[in-house]
Amino acid sequence: MTLALAVLALAACADGNAQIPVQRYEIANRYPHDPSAFTQGLSFHNGEFYESTGQYGQSDVRRVRLSDGTVQDETDLDPRLFGEGSTILGDRLYSLSWCAGMGQVWRLDDLEPVGSFRYPGQGWGLTDDGEQLILSDGTAELRFIDPDSFSETRRITVTADNRPVANLNELEFIDGEVYANIWQQELIVRIDPESGDVVGVIDMTGLGRVAGARGFEDVLNGIAHDPETGRLFVTGKYWPELFEITLLPDEDRADGAALLANIPPRSVSCR
Repeated sequence: MTLALAVLALAACADGNAQIPVQRYEIANRYPHDPSAFTQGLSFHNGEFYESTGQYGQSDVRRVRLSDGTVQDETDLDPRLFGEGSTILGDRLYSLSWCAGMGQVWRLDDLEPVGSFRYPGQGWGLTDDGEQLILSDGTAELRFIDPDSFSETRRITVTADNRPVANLNELEFIDGEVYANIWQQELIVRIDPESGDVVGVIDMTGLGRVAGARGFEDVLNGIAHDPETGRLFVTGKYWPELFEITLLPDEDRADGAALLANIPPRSVSCR
C-alpha cells in the first residue's frame, strides 16, 4: 500500500466509515419455552435459565429448566411494577422495572427479595461485566452502575458509523462485548463497552417466523450465554420456543451500519 492510500484508509477509519461486519445464524437446538412469558431478561447459570418477565400484574422472576421449559421456582413482582431486564452477579439476581425507576435484588438460590435500588428514567435491559451492572433505557445510551452503592459510574452512547443506535433493549455481556437486542427489530448488535462503537451486527431475520411470533409484541428479546461451553441462546416475548444458535462467519460485502441506518428511534411512554 502506498503512503497516500494508507493515509486515506486511516482517515476513513477515523471518520467512522469502517465497515461493520454482519453475521447470520444457524439453529443448533430448540427447547420449549413458556408462551405466556413476556420475556424481558434471560441469563444462563449452572445449567438453568433465570428469566424476568413483564406486564402489569403478570411480572415475575423465575428459574427455568432448559430441557423442557418447566418453571422450577418463581417470585411475583408487585402488580404495580412492570418487570424488565435482569442479570446475575455473584449470588444475586438483579432486575429492573420499566417506569417505576426501581430495581430489585433477589437471592439466587430461592429468588427471595433482599433489597432494592433506584435509577432515573426507564429501565429496559440489564447485564453486567463481572464488576458493574450495565443498564439500557430504550435510548442509545448504556449506563454503568456500581452494584453496591447503585450509583452511576459512567455512561456511553452506542453508535454505528457515528450515528446513535437507539431502542437498545435486552443485554448480555459476552467475551468482553455487550450484545443488545434492538426493540422491534430482528437484529442484535455487538458493542464495545469502552467506546460504545457497534463492532458487529447479528442478522436474526426469520427466527420470529420459525418461533411462530404473530403479534406486535411478540418480538425477539432474550439473549443468554453459557461461558463454560460457549453456547448462545435466544428467545422472544410470548415465544413458545427458546433457541440455541450458532453464529456463522461474517458475510462478505455486508455492512452492519447500513442495516442500522434506517431504524427510527421509537419513544415509548410510560403507562
